[in-house]
Formats: sequence, C-alpha cells, structure tokens
Amino acid sequence: MVDFRSDKKFGIKAVSIMPLLCLWFMAGCGMVATQKGFYTPITAELQQGNYQNAAQALEKARKKFGGKDRFVYFLDAGLAWHYAGQLDTSTARLHDAEEAADELFTKSISRAALSLVLNDNVLEYAGEDYEILYANLFKSLNFVNQNNHEAAFVEIRRANEKLNLLEDKYRKAADEFNSKAKEDKGHPRVEYKAEKVRFNNDAFARYLSMHMYAADGRWDDARIDREWLERAFAEQPHIYDFEMPLVTYLPSDRSKVILSVVGLAGLAPVKEALELRIRTDSELDLVQVLYIGPSGQETEYFHFPLAVDDDIYLDLAVPQFVDRPHQVAAIKVLADGIPMGSLHLIEKVGMVARETFNAKKSLIYLRMAIRTLTKGVAAYKKKEEVKDEGLGGWLKKAAIDAVYDISENADLRCSRLLPGEVYVGDFELAPGTYDLAVQFLDGSGRVIRTQTFPQYKVLEKGLNLVEAFALE
Repeated sequence: MVDFRSDKKFGIKAVSIMPLLCLWFMAGCGMVATQKGFYTPITAELQQGNYQNAAQALEKARKKFGGKDRFVYFLDAGLAWHYAGQLDTSTARLHDAEEAADELFTKSISRAALSLVLNDNVLEYAGEDYEILYANLFKSLNFVNQNNHEAAFVEIRRANEKLNLLEDKYRKAADEFNSKAKEDKGHPRVEYKAEKVRFNNDAFARYLSMHMYAADGRWDDARIDREWLERAFAEQPHIYDFEMPLVTYLPSDRSKVILSVVGLAGLAPVKEALELRIRTDSELDLVQVLYIGPSGQETEYFHFPLAVDDDIYLDLAVPQFVDRPHQVAAIKVLADGIPMGSLHLIEKVGMVARETFNAKKSLIYLRMAIRTLTKGVAAYKKKEEVKDEGLGGWLKKAAIDAVYDISENADLRCSRLLPGEVYVGDFELAPGTYDLAVQFLDGSGRVIRTQTFPQYKVLEKGLNLVEAFALE
C-alpha cells in the first residue's frame, strides 16, 4: 500500500539538472537493461534433455552475470547441475545462492533511498522469495537423492521458517524505506505500508518431509505433515487452485511399501516488461498510471494524489510475470513395463512466484513511479530551456531523451531455469528390483520424453523416491 503526500507542487528546477542527468547516464552505461539473451541456447539445451551441456554453458556464461547478479548465477547454476545429476556441485551453488540472498537483502534495505534515484538494475539483485524457497527445496532434493535425510530436513525447516517470517521481513523493509525516504528532500514525501503476505505453507515442502518422516519411522510426524499439506490447499486457494493430489505414506497392503515419484514439467514464468504510461494532471493534483491496449485505448491501472506543476505524459515499464507454455499434459509411471498410474499436480511455481512477488510489488512500483516522475519532469524542464532551433536544438533535446530512456528499464532479473510445475504420485509395490520408467505425454497423448531408472531397488525400509523431469 502506498500513501503519497506532498506539501507543495512537485516540480524540478533545471538549474542543477545536468549533474543528475550525468549520474543517470553513467548508470545507463553500467548495463541498466537486464541481460537475458545469452540464456536462449542454455534453455534450448535444457529442453532437449542435454542437461550436462546446459550446465556447462551456464558456467561459461558466468561473466555475463557480474557481481551484482551473482544470486541469479548461483541459483540457476545450482538448478542446472541438479538436472545434470551433479548433486554435490548443485548443492554448493545453491548454498552460495542462499548466502548471497541473505547478504544482499540486508544491503538492499539500506539502499532503499538510493533506488529512488538509480534504476533497480544498477543495484545488486537479492532474489525473489520464491527463488530462495526453491533453493532450499532443491537442496533438500539433492540430499534426499543422496540418502542424507538429516541434511534434507534442515533445508525443509529453513524453507518453512522463511515463509513464516515473510510478513515480518517486509514490515521491516517498509519501516526502513520510510525512514530513508523522509531523509530525502529531493522527492515527494511518501509512505509505504507492507502488503499482507498470503503464503506461509508450501505443499511440496510438506510432501517431501512427510515421506522422509515416514521413511525414518516417525509416523506421528508424518501424519502431522500430511495435515499441514491438506491445510496448504484448504487455506491458500489463491495458490493451490486445483485439487490436492491423493498422496499417502502408508500402504493399504502391509506386504507392500510406497514408491514416491516426483515429476518436474516445463519452465517457470519469467519477468517481462509491462508497458504503462504516467499522466499528470496539475488541476486535479493527480497522477494516473495508464495501460495502453493494443488498439491504443487507455485504461487506468492505478492512480494516486500528488501535486504537480505540469500536465505531461511519461512512459513507465514495470516487471510482471509471464508464463512460458510447456508441452507436458500428463505423466505416467511404469514398473517392468506395467502401468502403475499417473502423477498429479502439487505445485504451480508461477502461482508461488506471483503471490510472493505481490508482497513487495507495490514497493517496486512506488520506487519506479517516483524515479520516472523525477527524471521525466527534470527532462521536460531541461528541454523547455533549450533555445536553439533547427538541428542543434533537436540534437540537444534528443540527447536529454536518450539519457532518460537508458536510465529507466524494468528490472527483469529472475531465475530462468526453475521448473514450471511439480507433480507427485505414490504407488504401492512389493519390495524388490524394478525397471522403472516415467513417461511425459503431450496433449495428444504422444510420449515426448521417457526417463528410465533400470534395476531400481524398492526398499522394505527407507525412502523410495525417484525424480524425473521434462522441461520442454
């Protein structure tokens, strides 16, 4: 929630604007726009099932990230090596991602006021909450695959603790932002109130810990996690807008055990720019943010009161999540060629991403609106001062526009290798050795990828869990 307050008209005098424009220009030269083109061949390798190639290509592209984007590098490298089956390397990268997130979030709070001047892309990226959550969950999967339940439990607990502290995290961020903003006399007076966080219970995390508890013979703990899993669906329909999968940690036939299968499908949504327009109204002391439709029709996105000197239009680009379609429509499991059943959806990563992003979206939009107004009005005033006519005047005005344009780009940094959807299934089998196969089918029923697990030993005691993925 944003409260704009101003005791005077919001206008910027042009007498000292050139030093400020130079600052923005230097920021623009420091790669203000998000670099993402180099991901294209990496995701292509991933979607073709060439996981080792994808991981190696990401490592070769490490310099593209630089120090300020190191969180994204660590996270996506950890994911790529997970898909490639290099679990120790994956865990090391994911650990670095978690540490970077903790360090950079603290820095980002102290630099809240600075981001009122500089584009977010210039600052260090601390990661989104959903990215940090899945860093822990993929570390947990690594440890599960290495039969290290103690370490896997640690990662699940960390993930749950972070979710429980999200609301407090953004309350503190709001307090810090408001404190810094009051000290900055060069911008309109603003107050930010943290949004309510509506996500504190992750279904996939509960599924993993339920089965680990059962494998360790901690039946009461497994039952409690099963109840938490049910609550995740019952209390968070805005995230889990589909039926809860039928999962179990207890076989109905005592001579059999549970084989759990996790399937990862597609790739998660990514940030893209939503093009908006700011319109100021000096008579109404109002600022409107408008969405311009394909036909050119203007629709109000939101508005806020603010005293302004002039009636002008300014372009504004904000980040939004855009889905990446995938081919997987069904996932089937076979044992020794005999169909066992299908996997069912337990998590849409995009829903988690959007909900956790909403907790701070208004703060991001607030900062961007202030920057756009400040720079846009400054550029407008400076152009009014240009007296030259003809080519010389046009070039001066064009230079002012260029500095403004390169200094304002939506921050589109995010993980591009997270899976889009998580599926699970629990099947009863007698202990023994089986040739397992997980088939990924498209909408027409065609098998687009099969992942096999030859001579897989289904244990009488312990955790029987296999993980398969088709990211196309």
